[in-house]
Amino acid sequence: MYIIHLVRTICLLLTIISTGAAQVHAQKKFVPNYDESKVPEFDLPPIFKPSSQDPISEWADRRTELLSLFQQQVYGLPPTHLAYRTSYSIVESGPGLAGKALRQQIRIKLETDAANHTIDLLVYTPAEPNRPVPLFLGLNFFGNHTVSKDPQIAITSAWSRNSAEKGVSQNKATDKGRGTAASRWPIEKLIENGLGVATCYCGDIDPDFDDQFQNGVHSLFPQFRPGPDHPDRWGTIAAWAWGLSRLLDGLIQKVPQVDPNRVVVIGHSRLGKTSLWAAASDTRFAGAISNNSGCGGAALSRRRFGETVGRINQSFPHWFCENFKQYNRNEDALPLDQHQLLSLIARRPIYIASASEDRWADPRGEFLSAKSASQLYSNLGYPELKLSEFPEPGTHTIGPVSYHLRKGRHNITDWDWDRYIEFMRAMVQSQ
Repeated sequence: MYIIHLVRTICLLLTIISTGAAQVHAQKKFVPNYDESKVPEFDLPPIFKPSSQDPISEWADRRTELLSLFQQQVYGLPPTHLAYRTSYSIVESGPGLAGKALRQQIRIKLETDAANHTIDLLVYTPAEPNRPVPLFLGLNFFGNHTVSKDPQIAITSAWSRNSAEKGVSQNKATDKGRGTAASRWPIEKLIENGLGVATCYCGDIDPDFDDQFQNGVHSLFPQFRPGPDHPDRWGTIAAWAWGLSRLLDGLIQKVPQVDPNRVVVIGHSRLGKTSLWAAASDTRFAGAISNNSGCGGAALSRRRFGETVGRINQSFPHWFCENFKQYNRNEDALPLDQHQLLSLIARRPIYIASASEDRWADPRGEFLSAKSASQLYSNLGYPELKLSEFPEPGTHTIGPVSYHLRKGRHNITDWDWDRYIEFMRAMVQSQ
């Protein structure tokens, strides 16, 4: 009897110790690795190795395989098999930038038998273009009204993160936020260069918080809601990417001033992850620009440098599909990595941009990813990335695979946009 009691006591103590250790581990503050000497050795899964004289046809099959893997294991499957209805209307149009531009605000209405949802797209094009213009399309973080002080731009009514700087209180945007993100959207410069720009608040498509996928475009398809029972269904990044395709639909339907064959999708940070996945998913985009996209974007997951798979899934459990969580602290088990995501955009041009002080986003990992993907471009008959080694800050190179390392922190600046204008011009000239 004494022995049984002793065994039970020991088991109880072990349970308490184990539980306590687990709690301590769970509460332990994440400490990112910023030491290159501590980056583990790893082997990247292969992108593609042609075996015949017809690599383009072979790549088409391999691309389908990789796209399916990313859908199932990282971003989630969209409800492409489910029907929805779409309508488009121009709710406001007028001169912008002292007559240099045409401003148009387009409302895209999506409907299913379960719900309806509206998305507002803001478009600026040169006032009198000689022909349809190339255009940058990207999402913004706090509402269309934040990208310019133009008083005609409607203030979003969608849920927003509270921010005194952006004029958001109780998750509602206000006029105080007007123009507060204008430094990230050099609209006048783009217009002067004969280019268009269009943007939409990401929260107009899907809210950026863990709401168990009840709102936004997820609400249109309640029968396709993600969760532990359906771990391969779309997260918020995939919903944003799907929304970008609907914005492209709207441009094609309602904005003849834009050349639909020269729309480049662009994004910064989490929206850079989104731009890459949008271009991978929808080949109608002429190219993609990823600005400081980091983990789950352009950076190699296996490096575990800065933000990691486990850390991003803990902080933002709604961004990716449930399956991605099985690779928390388990990156080597991933059947893919982000260089393969970049490869999905081939044979269209792609631009990967990093910032020297943005260690959280792993600039070297972004460069290595781009360098690896450029080998596929070479197999398909295009020049590889011109840089052989990770460059010094202030370096940039333009080509089918472009890269730059800007001096400074996590941001998108005029210096970045000057490079993207150069990229767009090179893309147009090559067509």
